[in-house]
Amino acid sequence: MEKNHDFIAIGDIVTDAFIRLESAAAHIDIDRDVREICMRFADKIPYKEVSVIPAVGNSANAAVSAARLGLTSALVTNLGDDYFGKECLGVLEKERVGAEFVKAHPGAKTNYHYVLWYEDDRTILIKHEEYPYALPDIGSPKWVYFSSLGPHSAEFHTEIEKYLVGHPEIKLAFQPGTFQMKLGREKLAGLYRRSDIFFCNKEEAQRILETSESDIKKLLSLMRDIGPKIVVITDGKAGAYSFDGNEALFMPAYPDPKPPYERTGAGDAFSSTITAALCLGLDLKTALRWGPINSMSVVQQVGARAGLLNRSELENYLSNAPNDYYPCAI
Repeated sequence: MEKNHDFIAIGDIVTDAFIRLESAAAHIDIDRDVREICMRFADKIPYKEVSVIPAVGNSANAAVSAARLGLTSALVTNLGDDYFGKECLGVLEKERVGAEFVKAHPGAKTNYHYVLWYEDDRTILIKHEEYPYALPDIGSPKWVYFSSLGPHSAEFHTEIEKYLVGHPEIKLAFQPGTFQMKLGREKLAGLYRRSDIFFCNKEEAQRILETSESDIKKLLSLMRDIGPKIVVITDGKAGAYSFDGNEALFMPAYPDPKPPYERTGAGDAFSSTITAALCLGLDLKTALRWGPINSMSVVQQVGARAGLLNRSELENYLSNAPNDYYPCAI
């Protein structure tokens, strides 16, 4: 490689088809332990609109986020040589995300998910295609951002861990996806230990730790005990929390200019923006102020990419932030 990237994201790429359901055709059942979206079986269900958004997924979103914030960014991923794969590559090129580590597999399909969008939230129907995961020589980027992979990637995690151990100069941000959490923290113990910063939400922390503990300070401490240098746990509208082994902080959410339109990608925007800020040389407290701004912007539009800000846009929001928009010790 002639030049190392600042930021390389590793994870699956996908096309999301957002199907917006009519309120007359569906409702949310909240009378049970979990919310359920309910529709009459065997009916013809009308929908309001559909929006097809290629080249998304946790890591693809992160790569775009970093590129828009001014970093040289690339993505390590797999896709098919079909129409949707070519469309994804076109988006990466437009977003100035390096695609030299993207592997297009002849005869394979590109991941395609269906998003049942109801009011301001969604349920996603997912299917991960089976790819022969392999890590190319990515050189020595400043940061690697590692996130969601399909259920056929267990051995790939070991390969990534070995590469990172052999390149101690690379910093790692780890935001596990559903399958990675199902693998269990024991199988990914090396990656947790290697993580310079780790992201999850409160419910995911409880799942990873196999605990019903709800005290956020205890969750932060327990999560850090399994290895990450910095732990960041989000709690929806309530804000986010971090712990670096010395100081636990609370970061409030950035005020929404209007009610959220669609929430997909808010977590990716938050965690990737914090990582990008650290990669740009900013301290953790400043990075924590950056993250919620991009989340706020993303939920104002459909999908995980449209609302991602460039640096000047983000800093403009920051200059107009409320007086109490700062991390504080807890």
